Amino acid sequence: MIGLSVAVGRFVEALFWAILRVAGMVGGVVLVAALALGLAWWLIRRRRRG
Repeated sequence: MIGLSVAVGRFVEALFWAILRVAGMVGGVVLVAALALGLAWWLIRRRRRG
């Protein structure tokens, strides 16, 4: 019974870390995309003025 409890605990912990890793990757991709869009918008605005 104790072994099963430890196995379930380890599974839940692994699931938790996997979810955090995926959330971090998605957040990183969104951040990079937002920076790229901001840079592109800034360059286009700058080119039109000059």
